[in-house]
Amino acid sequence: MHMTDRGLLALIRHEGVVPGPYLDVKDIWTFGIGHTAAAGPPDPAQMPRGMPADLDAGIREAFRLFRTDLAAYESEVLRAVKVPLEPHEFDALVSFHYNTGGIAKAALTRHLNVGNRAAAAQGFMGWLRPAAIRTRREAERDLFRDGRYPTGTIPVWAVDRNGRVDFLRPLRRLSESEALALLRPTGTPTPPPAQPTTTPSWWQRLANLFTRKETT
Repeated sequence: MHMTDRGLLALIRHEGVVPGPYLDVKDIWTFGIGHTAAAGPPDPAQMPRGMPADLDAGIREAFRLFRTDLAAYESEVLRAVKVPLEPHEFDALVSFHYNTGGIAKAALTRHLNVGNRAAAAQGFMGWLRPAAIRTRREAERDLFRDGRYPTGTIPVWAVDRNGRVDFLRPLRRLSESEALALLRPTGTPTPPPAQPTTTPSWWQRLANLFTRKETT
């Protein structure tokens, strides 16, 4: 099971895109779309500080790492949850786990595994540190409970050489179609176009008819 496109877009909106290493609210060095050293290399603490010289290349790298990191979070949610999930429920749980790393120990997972979806939905609100995360938890709860997906553009934020993000005004806003294109791995062979079908002319159909008669 994998996240839907709408789920991916919701998660990226929550995280934002920062194409340079930055310090998150817990003073953990982070890069791109929530990538930290805990997810694997590269370690953002060892990356060159500040913004990349090529902004487009930095954005592409952020999405590349996100694609790599995401698979592990999806697998961990599937291991922790023992009941069938609707796509929107899975999307909400992966978003929660991507941010907290807590799917295996969360009370919401225990509630879900015994079939209490109402308690599981409310369990999202037990993870509110820091307090500024409340809006995201409410969105994840609403997605899990009601299938309500957020919409809108995805901000790309600037960061200085000290790892401070400028949240006053985004450098760029990616449309949903731009973000989805960046999520697709490059180098995938394009299937050949279907050959057009043509309708035989009347004389071809007549010739085929006589050919069939001669062979019977």
